[in-house]
Amino acid sequence: MALSFCGNDATEKAYSVEGGVLNNGCFVDALNLVPHVFLLFITFPILFIGWGSQSSKVQIHHNTWLHFPGHNLRWILTFSLLFVHVCEFAEGIVSNEVMKTNHLHLFMPAFMGFIAATTSVVYYHNIETSNFPKLLLALFIYWVLAFITKSIKLWKFAAFKVGPKHLRFCITALLVLLYGLLMAVEINVIRVRKYVFFANPQKVKPPEDLQDLGVRFLQPFVNLLSKATYWWMNPLIIGAHKRPIELKKIGKLPIAMRALTNYLRLKDAYEDQRVTEDPDRAPSIWRSMYRAFGRPILLSSTFRYLADLLGFAGPLCISGIVQHLNNTSDDFYFGVYFMSSTELLQNASVLAVLLFLALVLQRTFLQASYYVTIETGINLRGALLAMIYNKILRLSTSNMSMGEMTLGQINNLVAIETNQLMWFLFLCPNLWAMPVQIVMGVILLYYLLGYSALIGASVIVLLAPVQYLIATKLADTQKNTLDHSTDRLKKTTEILKGIKLLKLYAWENIFCDSVEETRGKELTSLKTFALYTSMSSKIEPLHQVLQDTFVTHHFINESGPSSSEAFAALALFHILVTPLFLLSTVVRFAVKALVSVQKLGEFLQSDEIGDDSWRNGDMSYPLDTCKKHFGAVTINRKQPMRYQMDNYEHPTRRQMRPAETEDVAVKVSNGFFTWGSNLSTLSDINIRIPTGQLTMIVGQVGCGKSSLLLAMLGEMQTISGKVYWKTEESDEDIRSKNRYSVAYATQKSWLLNATVEENITFGSPFSKQRYKAVIEACSLQPDIDLLPFGDQTEIGERGINLSGGQRQRICVARALYQNTNIVFLDDPFSALDIHLSDHLMQEGILKFLQDDKRTVVLVTHKLQYLIHADWIIAMKDGSVLREGTLKDIQTHDVELYDHWKTLMNRQDHELEKDTELDSQTTLERKTLRRAFYSRDAKNQIDDEDEEEEEEEEDDDNFSTTTNRRSKIPWKVCWRYLSSGGFFMVFLMVSSKLLKHSVMVAIDYWLAIWTSSKNKYYLPVFVILCGAGITLCLITSLTVEFLGLSAATSLHHNLLNKIIHAPIRFFDITPLGQILNRFSADTNIIDQHIPPTLESLTRSTLLCLSAIGVISCITPIFLVALVPLAVAFYFIQKYFRVASKDLQDLDDSTQLPLLCHFSETAEGLTTIRAFRHEARFKQRMLELTDTNNTAYLFLSAANRWLEVRTDYLGAVIVLSAAVASICSFSYGLPAGGLVGLGLTYALTVTNYLNWVVRNLADLEVQMAAVKKVNSFLSTESENYEGSMDASQVPEDWPQHGEIKIQDLCVRYDPMLKPVLKHVNAYIDPGQKVGICGRTGSGKSSLSLAFFNMVDMFEGRIIIDGIDICKLPLQTLRSRLSIILQDPVLFSGSVRFNLDPERTCTDDRLWEALEIAQLKNMVKALPGGLDAVVTEGGENFSVGQRQLFCLARAFVRKSSILIMDEATASIDMATENILQKVVMTAFADRTVVTIAHLVSSILDAEQVLVFSSGILVECDSGPNLLAQEDSLFSVLVRTHK
Repeated sequence: MALSFCGNDATEKAYSVEGGVLNNGCFVDALNLVPHVFLLFITFPILFIGWGSQSSKVQIHHNTWLHFPGHNLRWILTFSLLFVHVCEFAEGIVSNEVMKTNHLHLFMPAFMGFIAATTSVVYYHNIETSNFPKLLLALFIYWVLAFITKSIKLWKFAAFKVGPKHLRFCITALLVLLYGLLMAVEINVIRVRKYVFFANPQKVKPPEDLQDLGVRFLQPFVNLLSKATYWWMNPLIIGAHKRPIELKKIGKLPIAMRALTNYLRLKDAYEDQRVTEDPDRAPSIWRSMYRAFGRPILLSSTFRYLADLLGFAGPLCISGIVQHLNNTSDDFYFGVYFMSSTELLQNASVLAVLLFLALVLQRTFLQASYYVTIETGINLRGALLAMIYNKILRLSTSNMSMGEMTLGQINNLVAIETNQLMWFLFLCPNLWAMPVQIVMGVILLYYLLGYSALIGASVIVLLAPVQYLIATKLADTQKNTLDHSTDRLKKTTEILKGIKLLKLYAWENIFCDSVEETRGKELTSLKTFALYTSMSSKIEPLHQVLQDTFVTHHFINESGPSSSEAFAALALFHILVTPLFLLSTVVRFAVKALVSVQKLGEFLQSDEIGDDSWRNGDMSYPLDTCKKHFGAVTINRKQPMRYQMDNYEHPTRRQMRPAETEDVAVKVSNGFFTWGSNLSTLSDINIRIPTGQLTMIVGQVGCGKSSLLLAMLGEMQTISGKVYWKTEESDEDIRSKNRYSVAYATQKSWLLNATVEENITFGSPFSKQRYKAVIEACSLQPDIDLLPFGDQTEIGERGINLSGGQRQRICVARALYQNTNIVFLDDPFSALDIHLSDHLMQEGILKFLQDDKRTVVLVTHKLQYLIHADWIIAMKDGSVLREGTLKDIQTHDVELYDHWKTLMNRQDHELEKDTELDSQTTLERKTLRRAFYSRDAKNQIDDEDEEEEEEEEDDDNFSTTTNRRSKIPWKVCWRYLSSGGFFMVFLMVSSKLLKHSVMVAIDYWLAIWTSSKNKYYLPVFVILCGAGITLCLITSLTVEFLGLSAATSLHHNLLNKIIHAPIRFFDITPLGQILNRFSADTNIIDQHIPPTLESLTRSTLLCLSAIGVISCITPIFLVALVPLAVAFYFIQKYFRVASKDLQDLDDSTQLPLLCHFSETAEGLTTIRAFRHEARFKQRMLELTDTNNTAYLFLSAANRWLEVRTDYLGAVIVLSAAVASICSFSYGLPAGGLVGLGLTYALTVTNYLNWVVRNLADLEVQMAAVKKVNSFLSTESENYEGSMDASQVPEDWPQHGEIKIQDLCVRYDPMLKPVLKHVNAYIDPGQKVGICGRTGSGKSSLSLAFFNMVDMFEGRIIIDGIDICKLPLQTLRSRLSIILQDPVLFSGSVRFNLDPERTCTDDRLWEALEIAQLKNMVKALPGGLDAVVTEGGENFSVGQRQLFCLARAFVRKSSILIMDEATASIDMATENILQKVVMTAFADRTVVTIAHLVSSILDAEQVLVFSSGILVECDSGPNLLAQEDSLFSVLVRTHK
């Protein structure tokens, strides 16, 4: 059949123009071709020549991108134009089929128009991105020509009486309208930008963000198509395959999304509500949130409504397709066929295309709605965090110290409440979209099925309250679970902290059981949780069954609906299920959000620091430092002042009054100060602090010395009185030394999470010479040398744990380093030993600070330093007792001076004791060294392992790395499932498969039934529905219980492995790392993996069953399936890798942010004294932005995936529809089955993205299983031994005789031996002392008695039995030891003395009496059952040590080992201890490991060690007699 433009019907004169040229329809159509051809002719060369060379460049530089006026409108109009062209083309093709010969002119112009419209938008996009507006002229001409030719066509139609009832007329009218609008848009661009016809076009720069190449988040700047499909994310997501996404790669946030911008918006909205008449009324947070972020939420809701309305197109199209699989009619003008307007909608193929377009649009709108809410939620969170932070910086100190505002509360605000509000915003549009969706759905159902629809709908509505009830139950159960897991963690932490003691006393199993008991409770509440979860998710398929039941109801009433109605109804129910299922969740979040807002409101209204304090000087300071620290602050050109946060924030400072006397730095007159309550803590304070001199404040504990410093800093509430600060006269002074700032070292040391160097410089410029001097003055060098990376080592909460003294010295160093006039030191010597204190006093305070002529105020208890003071303030009970120089006090207040003298003498005694002791600092350094020495060895081993792994993996080609990153960790998944038990796995798999088969069977049965209209199908249908309900419940439970049994076994194994690991494991594994396995990882395994697994299996099986059903009905569909499957594979492969990276970034950027908040709250006084608020705010904004960037990219990546999988789903629906239509024309499936296939295809779109999302989540969560598994491979200690416990005599060791033969000991096969060939013999009942310098192997010997270390040669024989052969439990339960650090556990006194519950009360009281504790315990409420808090904090260190002694005595063992047990005890208690040991343990063997050589002078045998070798062995007096013995050298040096 020949093709010709006007057709070659013999009867028609197709080319005749007798009635006038324009009256020939074919000519008019030909005329319509002209503009399209013109556009293609002009633009193609420009596109290919102009941008062919440039295209690569355009991609990289987004600094030329612009949006011309009307950008979005133009895109929307062009898309509408394309859609109308498609309709025109479809109409042409359908009309052409009616004609006798082919008339090209019916569809050719439409086709060319489509191509021209596409070209126009590509062309426009290129002009825009390269900012070259002159070329827009071509488009303008095109719109004018197209508008004219289409108008002619419309005019002719009207002349020939072709009206709106004909489709082609409607289409042409629409095209005229669209071309007219596009022409208007183009004219507008020319008018605004003044180019083409104007002499001087307007120069326009792209937005500020795009000129900054650091901004990588391009969503706000790309064109509409890229916005809708997240096309700009492609390079990032595909690139993630080659190298992981790092923070550098995601860059900065655009200005509009930064925390500062949003904070200012929210703060303005909040402050605007404050009214002058009623200043105390709290502004409403809801209203401020609405004012600041209401518009995007409205936009998002609009998108959401559009998407929901389009959603209903699916079911309607299905009913149409099933109904109109065959129709025809006729109507002729111009000698060609004209179709009526309704007819197009009755053509099945057209409906299939419409269904596809509706789906694509619906999904695009839905994702746009999600994206807008998420972006707004993130912006809101940033603003709230900044608001909370600013409030924290202004919180009054009394609030913090009086416990009105705890750190926990602040952390909760930051971590929980802001996130709750963010989540509420995400779900917010659902609140008003869902009711509309439900109402619409019910109306449509009624239209399809009449009254029986209302029955189904009413049942659905009745189920909503049930849902809500279950949701509240779920929340309660979750709270219980949380309580139990907190409890379990507390117990686990105690065990890990006291693990050494537990092992030495063989108590690990008792404690392990108590953890297991708590874990049991936790699992019970998890089971309840699982039950409720499965119930709530089971309501969903219940709906499915309901809809089927009422369909039956309809059948029994009348003849029943056609298959088209039945399946449209089915699809509608699928739509209705979602809002009902989500409604309870949304309501729950709304309730939570209300609570969060209330908490936030209370917090923002809490007391602030007084504005009447000295902090209100003039404005000059903060801006300078601000510039000094961060270069210039971003200044918005339009409002230069607003963007400098400090201008905006700081209250204006009032001018200082000149002080009366010139040499006073600070003066307080008639001061009465309080901590919040109306009782004054400090009363009648009149003091002056002389400039450039050393002032000391002394007094007994609790007399208000620290409070006085804080009162001067303005941290306390002033009842009356004034604090004057001296102002500098000359400007130069202000510049050289920061006047308003005070260097302040608190009593409780406060460190930042940063390197040592950053902690000391604290934001000041680094000067090497000064830094060195400070480190020397605080003698920090030896400590820094021990750290793995020197002064670049991270310390603080998340870094390395330093001891108290080391922390304190770093804080003092910080105060010394700052270049301020005034330095306040609050008891800097409290945690230091005598040598360090002296050094710090001489080098740091007297030399370094005084040389600088700085004013120093020092609070101290060390009276021997008073001689150095220029001015002394003595305090008593909150008021000043005396003020003056030491001379003044000596002459005027002799009593006080004498009192000080006696105290000084006592301190000198302590000094002697102190020097005898191995000094505290050496001890601290020793522990630090031990930690690193062991950790290094471990790191070395780890590194070697990693290198081996890397060598295996590096095969020089890129693919290995990409493969490794995109592989699913099957091994770990299998481990997880197998730990759940094979029976459970089998149950889960089989029940899942069965459930989905039944679901498909129900729908299939419905399909046959509606096609054949037979009553006999009813009973089978009812049975199938019943089976469906039960299976749904069972499957959900099997998955949850599989997860729980896996969690149970994993936690049980982990706990047992770790508790029975050798002590060396705890030396080299940081405590935090072990705890993480028990907290975060266990939580993921308990609560996150099971639902992810359930969701993953459900969505996967749903998709597979849907595809299976479609393929069975229309096998042609399989042809389309292959390319779709390939596309899907690549999408999920790329997405999973990128998503994992972005999730890691989100997690890793969240931690520093939370830490920064808690750290600020702890160090408030320091930050405010130093006046570093601006710097900390800046840091907070940076951290918030970094975290928000990661989160934004993560959610954009999720949108990227969802848009792509949704489009794939739409293509699946289209293929299924086309396949059914093709097959139908060959008479294959029945109408009912076509409906079934399409209904299933529609569900695929919903579930495809869940498959990928769940896969990605599961992959991230499986990392937890992997980490737990890595600990499960640790070696346990050998608990068995070669002897059986029954072979050991009951009363062994009865004598306490010890033989050590050729003993060699090491901590690890990798390390050098710590004891070499030791031989010794200890008689029964002998008192033995062991001494030696630090690191000589004393403590290692004590561990060897308990077989805690690797004894690789030689042996220890106790009472004739080699201890290596004994079962560990037996050996350790028969010996006693008192450790250097006293360890107590939370519980009762009785539990601490005898956890095994084997002793009588009398025995316990006897033990307490020997330890001099009986009276104290008697006085406690509950006696033996009195409470011991965590770590025994409610007793002093000395008392704790005595409890340990009592514990050793309760176990009546004939051998007692004391490991440096007197190191933390004062003289008096130590004497008691020595006496007790001599009397109570007279007949037992006592081995004392001594720091204090004086305590073993008269021992019957002394073993002296030097670097692992036993050098001397004799009685104490004998060794002393030998002048050159190491023992006498040790005694002499220590005296």
